[in-house]
Amino acid sequence: MPTPHAPSAGVRRALRKLGADIHDARRRRRLTMAVIAERAFTSRATLQRVEAGDPGVSIGIYAAVLQALGLLNGLQEVADAARDTVGQSLATAALPQRVRMPRGGGGKGDHG
Repeated sequence: MPTPHAPSAGVRRALRKLGADIHDARRRRRLTMAVIAERAFTSRATLQRVEAGDPGVSIGIYAAVLQALGLLNGLQEVADAARDTVGQSLATAALPQRVRMPRGGGGKGDHG
């Protein structure tokens, strides 16, 4: 049996904010929970859990709710390589200091 996952305080905080942002987006659009739940192919109870930031709800449900609100593009940018400054720094640090041409033994491409 798998070990239950206990998310860190940072994860719980981020999910609560995401849930609150989803709640606010739904209300700004003046859409009921029933409408968004139907559009996201989920139940109203699960949508309540999403809006509460429940870490037990699958990311697929969060994505479906974002799509129902017209906000799915934001999810696509979360781990985008263009925004990954740490990853870019690590990749740059791993570049070789020097690049040398291989020594050839008279191959076709050698000139002198």
